[in-house]
Amino acid sequence: MSDLSLHIIILFVSVFISACSQILLKKAALRTYPSLFREYLNAFVITAYGIYFVAVILDLLALRRVPVSYVPAIEASSYIFIIALSRIFLAERLSKRKLLAISVIFTGIAIYLI
Repeated sequence: MSDLSLHIIILFVSVFISACSQILLKKAALRTYPSLFREYLNAFVITAYGIYFVAVILDLLALRRVPVSYVPAIEASSYIFIIALSRIFLAERLSKRKLLAISVIFTGIAIYLI
């Protein structure tokens, strides 16, 4: 595996981790809390920001080798990850529009990276 391929994979992992962080923040937002303090300092929020910090570190590592022209295509995969994770963990429905959007995004990423 080439150095570039490894760093592209790291960037995809970073995008996936960031999507996981967003799902945790959404789960936290769906709950009610007894105080404003507990609303912003709870296990979901703290974990989500910790995960997001790891994603930023991975981004920085990956961007040392990945050409900047690849980044928008790879970052666009976050929409696919978020829709899939929201279906799994938040039981959100997949409409025909969402499926069409996923296919358009996936096709665009594939065309750009290949």
